[in-house]
Amino acid sequence: MNQVKLNLRNCYGIRELTHTFDFSKQDVYAIYAPNGSMKSSFAQTFQDVANGKPSADRIFPSRSTVRGITDENDADLPSESVLVLPPYDEFFSHNEKTSTLLLNTSLRREYEKLHADIDSSKAIFLKAMKKQSGSRKELDREIALTFTKTDDDESFYQALERVSTEVRDQSDAPFADVRYDSIFDDRILEALRTPALTTAIQDYILRYNELLDASTYFKKGVFEYYNAGQVARNLASNGFFDASHSLTLHAHTTTEITTQRELEALISQELDHITNDPKLKTSFAQIKKQLEKHAKLRAFQQYLCSNELLLPHLANVDLFKEKIWKSYFKANETLYEDLLSRYKDIKARLKAIESAARSEGTHWEAAIDLFNERFIVPFKLEAKNKAAVVFGHDSMLDLGYTFSDGGESAPVEREELMKSLSQGEKKALYILNIIFEIEVRRHAKQSTLFVVDDIADSFDYKNKYAIIQYLQDVSESPLFKQIILTHNFDFFRTVHSRFVGYSGCLMAAKGETKIELLRAFGIRNPFLLDWKAAFFTDKKKRVASISFMRNLIEHLHGSQHPDHAQLTSLLHWQPGSSNAIAQSQLDAIYTRLFGPSTSGFPARNELVVDMIHDEAEDCLKADEGVNFEHKIVLSIAIRLAAERFMVDRIADPDFVAGISSNQTPKLVKKFMTRFSTESSSISVLNRVALMTPENIHLNAFMYEPILDMSDNALKALYADVCNLQQPAHLASN
Repeated sequence: MNQVKLNLRNCYGIRELTHTFDFSKQDVYAIYAPNGSMKSSFAQTFQDVANGKPSADRIFPSRSTVRGITDENDADLPSESVLVLPPYDEFFSHNEKTSTLLLNTSLRREYEKLHADIDSSKAIFLKAMKKQSGSRKELDREIALTFTKTDDDESFYQALERVSTEVRDQSDAPFADVRYDSIFDDRILEALRTPALTTAIQDYILRYNELLDASTYFKKGVFEYYNAGQVARNLASNGFFDASHSLTLHAHTTTEITTQRELEALISQELDHITNDPKLKTSFAQIKKQLEKHAKLRAFQQYLCSNELLLPHLANVDLFKEKIWKSYFKANETLYEDLLSRYKDIKARLKAIESAARSEGTHWEAAIDLFNERFIVPFKLEAKNKAAVVFGHDSMLDLGYTFSDGGESAPVEREELMKSLSQGEKKALYILNIIFEIEVRRHAKQSTLFVVDDIADSFDYKNKYAIIQYLQDVSESPLFKQIILTHNFDFFRTVHSRFVGYSGCLMAAKGETKIELLRAFGIRNPFLLDWKAAFFTDKKKRVASISFMRNLIEHLHGSQHPDHAQLTSLLHWQPGSSNAIAQSQLDAIYTRLFGPSTSGFPARNELVVDMIHDEAEDCLKADEGVNFEHKIVLSIAIRLAAERFMVDRIADPDFVAGISSNQTPKLVKKFMTRFSTESSSISVLNRVALMTPENIHLNAFMYEPILDMSDNALKALYADVCNLQQPAHLASN
């Protein structure tokens, strides 16, 4: 981005603006833009570039808009390369993107790799669980809730760890084939809590337990149907019967079993004896009846018909759920143990990394430290959840605030802090967000053009200087370019004195059809740097110097000095004095103030007021622009003409002679009293009183008002004042 070329038409009030910012020579431009000239429109146009949206003219939407903002190759600036930093009343806060400032690349890379390894094992394990259970639920959440009653990622691993010994000690997986969703469905669980179904299930369980107690071979909780079946299968699979061994069962009678088939037949006979019990069948029928009442529960009823022996476990659904999951784990014990082993291996390292992240400084800390050190506010900031943001547990940084007062300090929540801060102190937090936004781009090595829109406006001086210092820091990065916009001339002057050279200082001049960005003039002291040397050769600069010289004399000798009185007569109309001062007298004042000079004004006998009038007439022909001295000449000519008109009409020499200060408003007040019906003249004179004083009484520290005044406004007012003369010449008879 060596150049940024502008070709704007009808963009939010900018009728036309063409300009090239040459960043190959400097990285920062500062633009002084008087109120209403273009600053907000300029910033909004660049904001559209950043947002990737077209620009328009809000007031005149039918006007055709052209927005050319390109680089040295005539390519459009990418949206991501533009960041507009808005004034406070449009401020933004830090976001998830800026939270990446907390990244410690090496720690996060290791952290993410460890998590990737365990997440891979977890995915394989959960895939097996899904196949085993047939469930469509989020099984990591189901597992966590089953054993810990919470459902975050850490709880999942805590659940696996909690039952690891029990799973390891289990010899088999009795409920591995249970279809999870066939039981643990919200509608089913709700039905199981209804009184009628609860009673029916309890009746079934009561009778089932009675039958187990009376069984020849089964024993409740010790040796039930499932256990017996497992014995038969295990003996057969281990060649017990093939080795001609036999099994002797002792009950009321002794029974010898010599084959797997004989054992399975005996178990089946014993089970039939239980399940065919008339009372148990009646209880089961009652359960089926309750379930058949609800169409959505019929699938569950059919599942129970095929798995009637699950019914006794429904007396404690939560315990049954735990048993089912442990059976699933047991059925996939290798994957289960592998996942647990990997988790345990990295758990300690993860904690060590997180501990390091909490204690280690980050780019966020650097930004917060910069804010704490440079900005004067009654609170300090800290990053509260740094490690959580580093590792993705939280998406946003949570700032902590410590308020200080009278040597004491206390933590405070943001809402309460805001109630205790002044408006300026609240604005300081906005600057913190800007620092975050810039630093994230520095960290990402993102080449960026910053359009800085009066971000220091309304700040107190100490924090205004802190902002300027930070912008200077930003200017030192080769990644960053800046266009700093302001309507505050003091800010403009300070930016220039700190880090923006004269070649990078521009002033916006708004004409009828276009805006121009012109080389700035008079940023520090136009009188000493330019006008003083041109006093004898440039008539407009000679006139403009009068107010500066008058101020210097007042500082050096006081307002009673004769030279101060003479110069005052060139700024306020005083009969018999204003129209009697010759150029040679003005030269003499200059010499007494600055020392002997070999120069002199060519027309030494010419009246100064005649020159002021002639130069004002010449200013009317000039193009719109910064035209600093033109505006001062017009302002002086306007006031002299207006005051002469009022003095002549009032015709009260004693009244005029008695005015010692604030002559213009006192004359206007008198005129309004004497000639209250002359509304047109009064309107013009009120405009004079409002517009000219600050434009004339200039010094090296304050001449912003005249810069904000447009040429056209002063030209129009001068013409109106001259019309009041009808047709008297300013330079008397």
